[in-house]
Amino acid sequence: MNYKYTSRNETDTLEIAQNIESEKFSNMVICLVGELGSGKTIFVKGFAQALGLDENITSPTFNLVKEYLNGEMPLYHMDVYRLEGSTENIGIEDYFSKNGVTIIEWADMITDLLPEKRLEIRFKVVNENTRVLYFKPYGKQYEDLCNAVL
Repeated sequence: MNYKYTSRNETDTLEIAQNIESEKFSNMVICLVGELGSGKTIFVKGFAQALGLDENITSPTFNLVKEYLNGEMPLYHMDVYRLEGSTENIGIEDYFSKNGVTIIEWADMITDLLPEKRLEIRFKVVNENTRVLYFKPYGKQYEDLCNAVL
């Protein structure tokens, strides 16, 4: 089953991320897909705030992964946009079992590396402020999460 949420502004995107964070669990993987400027990093900021992180959250475009370990649970924030060629031996899969939450921006670029069970969120730009978020849960835990939040 797929779910849909309309965000009318950045505050809405922050709030839906915070609501999802309230249902977090160990080894959770959230895959974000959408064009540049669609709200992916805003979503991560909202999730991080709800985790109790007070650090400035920015897209890890040049680092691949930023680790935030000072919240309620570790947050591993990935941006795989700049990955080119082979994705073998880059270690992304190691994060999926580190007892934290992994959020991946541009996840559609590494579909072959993604775990079977995950939450995919597609961001569709409607206009300057409005975004439609399409949620696709893979696995019962993620279905339960969507039913609880959306």
